[in-house]
Amino acid sequence: MEHIRLPKVDNARLLDRVSPRRSKVGTLYLTATHTIFVESEAGVRNETWVLHSLVCRLEKQGATDSGCPLLIHCKNFQVLRFVIPREQECHDVLLSLQRLSQPESYEELYCVTYKPNVDEEERRQEWDFMDLKADYSRMGLPNSLWKLSPVNQHYKVSDTYPADLFVPESATPPVIVGSSKFRSRGRFPTLSYYSKENHAAICRSSQPLSGFSARCLEDEQMLEAILRSNPRSDFMYVVDTRPKLNAIANRAAGKGYENEDNYSNIKFQFIGIENIHVMRNSQQKMLEVSQLHSPSMSDFLEGLESSGWLRHIKAVLDAGIFIAKAVAEEGVSVLVHCSDGWDRTAQVCSVACVLLDPYYRTLRGLMVLIERDWVSFGHKFSHRCNHLVGDPKEVSPIIDQFLECVWQLMEQFPCAFEFNERFLITIHSHIYSCQFGNFIGNNQRERTDLRLLERTHSLWSYLWTNRAVYINPLYRANHSQTQGLLRPSTAPYCFKFWKGLYNRFDQGMHPRQSVEDYLSAIQEETQQLEEQLASHKQKIAHLEKEQGWNSVTQKTAPFDNSPTAWAHGNNLNMANTPQDYTGGFITSSPCQPKAPDSSLILLSQDLTKTSEFNLSNSSDQESGIADLSCRSPLSEDSTKDPDSDEAANLFT
Repeated sequence: MEHIRLPKVDNARLLDRVSPRRSKVGTLYLTATHTIFVESEAGVRNETWVLHSLVCRLEKQGATDSGCPLLIHCKNFQVLRFVIPREQECHDVLLSLQRLSQPESYEELYCVTYKPNVDEEERRQEWDFMDLKADYSRMGLPNSLWKLSPVNQHYKVSDTYPADLFVPESATPPVIVGSSKFRSRGRFPTLSYYSKENHAAICRSSQPLSGFSARCLEDEQMLEAILRSNPRSDFMYVVDTRPKLNAIANRAAGKGYENEDNYSNIKFQFIGIENIHVMRNSQQKMLEVSQLHSPSMSDFLEGLESSGWLRHIKAVLDAGIFIAKAVAEEGVSVLVHCSDGWDRTAQVCSVACVLLDPYYRTLRGLMVLIERDWVSFGHKFSHRCNHLVGDPKEVSPIIDQFLECVWQLMEQFPCAFEFNERFLITIHSHIYSCQFGNFIGNNQRERTDLRLLERTHSLWSYLWTNRAVYINPLYRANHSQTQGLLRPSTAPYCFKFWKGLYNRFDQGMHPRQSVEDYLSAIQEETQQLEEQLASHKQKIAHLEKEQGWNSVTQKTAPFDNSPTAWAHGNNLNMANTPQDYTGGFITSSPCQPKAPDSSLILLSQDLTKTSEFNLSNSSDQESGIADLSCRSPLSEDSTKDPDSDEAANLFT
């Protein structure tokens, strides 16, 4: 609280980006963890909360007659436009937020003070939810070809690698250590993914310290061991994800790439994904375009093209496709690296896994994949996501690009993923929010030293507990899209701008209800109909038994598509009435249907047709709930002879 110069500002205004004239007046509060805006309109208690850890940039504009504008740009792409009544108040808020949004130590992060209402035992169980060893076991590891090596216990070989690593069975500790000394940051080749169907593997490392002519016998033996671990192939790919010019430039610094003359039976491949600085600038240009106020079509498309953002997404996907095809179709193992092996390497390996393995297209599977290829293998989350005040040149949207690659695949294969877009967006938000301990620190060793498992909560357990809201209603486990290798198209017209992520806070620019929510509502409605149908059948059976109408119902051909069942006779209190549907959506109808004149029991025979009827032109497109008001075939003209052609046509 000592960093807060002004805890409260009255009569602040929050502007709408789409309609700046439409503003909300209220009180702005600064707390130790959040900026809170509370509307002061009578009878309204709307609040806007923003975590300080999500703030990435503050912009104070020139004072006007109405006040001093202050723009808050957030890492989740929300932009808040406040107008502070007095310039001095605006200055105090600015200085306060600058310090609060740039913590200087891990102790200041929100995850340390975040205390949900759970006991200590439950908090420990949250971290037990994620078990990477179980995923390796699912792959069939360890086996006669790959072993779990203790060589990096206590992080003594590479301080940015995890402690548990899988290496070829024939790789001895001297070979592993020798290889690590020839690789940047000691990140020697190790297993990322194993295909038990054909023994092909995806391995990862950093660039070799080859310079112009240096070589290392142990490193060459390490790649030979990886090749021998795939008995069905006589060569392996080495994929350098950097542009060739960048890799050549690194040779001058004593680094570089593998010389095919020194490594036997390898095929070398450059991919051409740009570095973190290009990606940072590209995203910033793309965001400037997406945040334009009422841009023309040409301005938007030209700005998006000049940003190069979708070209970079395509480059990452192309690399993942190359590796996935090598493993699945050629049965060839692949070694992937970039410079240090924690940015482009993580992107490419994880995209390839999503393409290869349906498990990583499930809720739990994607969480396991991020935990393994990003968290465990040392993606520098604190630096890339700017968790602490530091070098701005280290910030880059590498994890954003991976999540967008997954979303682009979901757009091409809508039935192949168990999770929906909301799942990806929630993960993205919490990577930057620092509310959970999963993405704090730059590697496993740092997280161990910070004792995060003892002091913070896990995002994965939270997502799994609330998984119902992240389910894709189109997902089918036995669908052809769900099985085996995905083969996406990377033609330019297949890539889309992800407005659901970059413009999701622009109110008025999106439908009131997403397609996924609408489909979920239809599924829920269908389930209600099925339950009602079962209830109706039970009631009809009960009526038949008590009234002895079996002979009548056998003579009468069923022809009603309505979910309503009617009975006629002296004992009308036993008939189904509108009150029987309490709790169902049918009670929303303002019309009370009339009972037919003839002694008939109208059965709902075709649930599919009933569902189609419910989704007719009378459906409420905003709420997603069907409106059956005045549409029942039993209302108005239903007193006509049901045996007539005209009446029969009503039910076809």
